[in-house]
Amino acid sequence: MTRLWPRVVVLALGAAALLTGLDAALTLLRLPAPVVVTTVPDLPDTHGELMTLGFVGTLIALERAVALRRPWGYAAPALLALGSLVQLLPAAAGAGRAAVLAGAVVFAYVYVPLWRRQRDPAVLVQALGALAAACGALLLAREVPMDPVAPWLAVFLLLTIGGERLELARLRIRGRWPEPLLLTATAALLIACPATLLWPAVGYPLLGLAILAFAAWLFRYDIARTTLRSSGLPRFVAACLIAGYGWLAVAGGVCLLAPGPPTGAAYDALLHAIFLGFVMSMIMAHAPVILPAVLRRPLPYSPAMWVPAALLHATLLTRLALGDARGSALGWQVGGVGNVVAVLSFLALALWSGARARA
Repeated sequence: MTRLWPRVVVLALGAAALLTGLDAALTLLRLPAPVVVTTVPDLPDTHGELMTLGFVGTLIALERAVALRRPWGYAAPALLALGSLVQLLPAAAGAGRAAVLAGAVVFAYVYVPLWRRQRDPAVLVQALGALAAACGALLLAREVPMDPVAPWLAVFLLLTIGGERLELARLRIRGRWPEPLLLTATAALLIACPATLLWPAVGYPLLGLAILAFAAWLFRYDIARTTLRSSGLPRFVAACLIAGYGWLAVAGGVCLLAPGPPTGAAYDALLHAIFLGFVMSMIMAHAPVILPAVLRRPLPYSPAMWVPAALLHATLLTRLALGDARGSALGWQVGGVGNVVAVLSFLALALWSGARARA
């Protein structure tokens, strides 16, 4: 698909899912939000779906559709974004989740021609991540609560990012063991997903070990350790990556320390260490590279990008260290609001940088 406007429309729908998900986050923090619960009764319950499949899933599926270069590939991001928003309507919630499931299935199928084009372990890892996303979307369509579905969505994002980093890690990988080690960690993550559903007391420690192994692989082999000593955009990307890997290690530790399925503060710490500390940091790192490839518009690096990135990690630390670990409601809310401000400020900065570059 050579026309730009369908990509812009899909990206706008993904941005709408992001803004709605952040609104739901404020509601969950028991703070005033632009869209109140009386307007959309199920808004707080859809926060996780909006952020993972509606926003991040749409971004990833759109980038893969651009790489595929076939019109049908754009059905995946369109269905993910549109279905995530439609499910907010009480009368159309079932149809919305069915659309999300259809989008996740199409997204997984996108990797079939990509695998035929390039039979590479990096593509395989990402394809298995897309399969985890489809399984998570199926569980949500069957009205399974978000809590037991979260590991599937976390593994989807871990494997997608891990596969992309493997392609770059080859610039510094030596020996024959790194790729088999990553595939082993991938298999462990996939085994842990159904285990958390069937045998939570065993599944969550297994998930924690697999996450720690995955984080250790990224720390050891990613080129970020080398580019951190550079300057400009490479240094910014490396700092975001390494900080994200640190939060991934925190998430693995929470799974190991919390007996059985994490609840309460442990659940909050686990989810936000992965989806904010790791995933959102990866998005900030890759935005100056991926968005121009998708929109064919430059997104120049600016030193101002350090501000929302630093705010994200500082407020997440406040949320987990004071709010979750010490039980401070104020620390939890301050950290949560700071997370929202960090994401919105990076989005605003990206729009400003892109518009200025266009001018």
